[in-house]
Amino acid sequence: MRIAFFKSLLETFKADEDTYFLTGDLGYILFDELKAAAPERFYNIGVAEANMVGISTGLALCGKSVYCYSIAPFLVMRAYEQIRNGIAGNRLNVKLVGAGGGFAYGKEGLTHFALEDISLMRALPGMTVVVPADPVEAGLLATQSHQWQTPMYIRLGKTGEKHIHETPPEFIIGKGMTLLKGKDVAIIAAGTMVQRSLEAAGLLRKKGVSASVINMHTIKPMDAELVQELSQTHEAIFTVEEHNINGGLGSAVAELLAESSYNGLFRRIGIPDELKREIGDGEYLRGIYGLNPEGIFNTITKALK
Repeated sequence: MRIAFFKSLLETFKADEDTYFLTGDLGYILFDELKAAAPERFYNIGVAEANMVGISTGLALCGKSVYCYSIAPFLVMRAYEQIRNGIAGNRLNVKLVGAGGGFAYGKEGLTHFALEDISLMRALPGMTVVVPADPVEAGLLATQSHQWQTPMYIRLGKTGEKHIHETPPEFIIGKGMTLLKGKDVAIIAAGTMVQRSLEAAGLLRKKGVSASVINMHTIKPMDAELVQELSQTHEAIFTVEEHNINGGLGSAVAELLAESSYNGLFRRIGIPDELKREIGDGEYLRGIYGLNPEGIFNTITKALK
């Protein structure tokens, strides 16, 4: 995802002299072309995330369009006060790009887990939160995000994610994407969980359960119209996210369903409130928490019984 996002962003960066890029001492090879294209608009701030966000705030207050990059927990949690008071408080044109969502950096342990970032960003007034599901979407988001003039948090994976789309889809910030239509259950997923939810839907189909799969790439503002439609056509709705079940995708959908008086079955699938004492690569950890296709399938079938 990262490669696709920054490859797409490069053309915008070259064309717009008011676009600046900041990194927290990360992504050297990844950003070589950006730096070469306009070194005067590329800043490596070092391992000083709060300072990086402060500089981004100053640039945006001067009318610049700013992209600010680091590993998700470092960017979001270390600099949360600066993001809240500077970027969100002034509704500035800053795109916060967090890499390594969920367990992408699983081998590095708890310090590198990004399991609360969506919840934190969602809580900030005026902050748009977008989680692309594959490299194709990441590239489209890079282009669209530049047209967005208010704060945005972009949660990327790492590298090696599978392609969901063979051709560029209709990707619109704020509009969910129906990838599979079914009649029994609806699975609303985001990011890395979209591809796994599609596989889980295939397992459900073998058991006679017809599932819709929704790619809810924009967590905020969420596509309330689509959620309302699903509530009227499906007797069971599940959310799947590589994030704590509190405050993320599941919570956002639950709020909309509660306000629409949905009386069907609803369950959140994600990281529970208590972490296990496990470290390993992303796939291993997703399996531990039931966030692989088989785990999603098992949770849904158990709930349906």
